This record gives sequence, C-alpha cells and structure tokens, in this order.
Amino acid sequence: QVWLVESGGGPGQAGGSLRLSCAASGRTVNSYNMGWFRQAPGKEREFVAAVAWSGQTTYTTDSVKDRFTISRNYAKRTVYLQINSLKPEDTATYYCAANLRTSWAVTTVDYWGQGTQVTVSS
Repeated sequence: QVWLVESGGGPGQAGGSLRLSCAASGRTVNSYNMGWFRQAPGKEREFVAAVAWSGQTTYTTDSVKDRFTISRNYAKRTVYLQINSLKPEDTATYYCAANLRTSWAVTTVDYWGQGTQVTVSS
C-alpha cells in the first residue's frame, strides 16, 4: 500500500512559479515510478511528468517540458513538480501518482493522491 499527499497548490500569477510536493508513504514506496497528472474543469485527466523509481530517468509531456520539472528526494520520500512561467491554461487539479509500470495511462496507475488545486490568473 502507498499513500500520497500533495501540497503546494494555490493561486498563481501568469509568469510566476509554483512547486508542488507529493509526500509518499508505504514500505515499498521507493520501488514505484512516480508521476504527476492534471485535470482541468470539464477535461479528462492528462499525464504531465514522471520519474523512474531509480531517479535516473524523467519524462515530461511535450506541451510543458520547457516549463515543468519533476524530481524526487528518496530520503524525504517526496516527489516535486516545479512549474515555471505559469499560464492560465495550467489551471487544474494536479494529482500525484505511483505506478509499478512504465506506461502512464490513467488506467495503469496503482495509487493516486487526493489532488492539489492550481489556479493561474492572467
């Protein structure tokens, strides 16, 4: 069992930055690949970024890869999503995810956090 708790969301100004955190717990949590998804109002949940269990490999979806950075701290059992140059279209609920697989579809995620809201004003 893995538990995920996100934090760091809130209001932001266009052009600003936010850092989201995901605190993970569970005996085997460091064996999981970790990722972030987001869901805007009226839209489907979409994959944003992932980091492998080893921390050696990261992947960020093309639409945000020049602004979003994912990282993980093993000692703190925490995964971060740094969001720079915020845009109003980044407004969404951001979800942390844990996945033993390397494919990042909504249906393949093993565990979800409760989400943290990001609202960006222009």
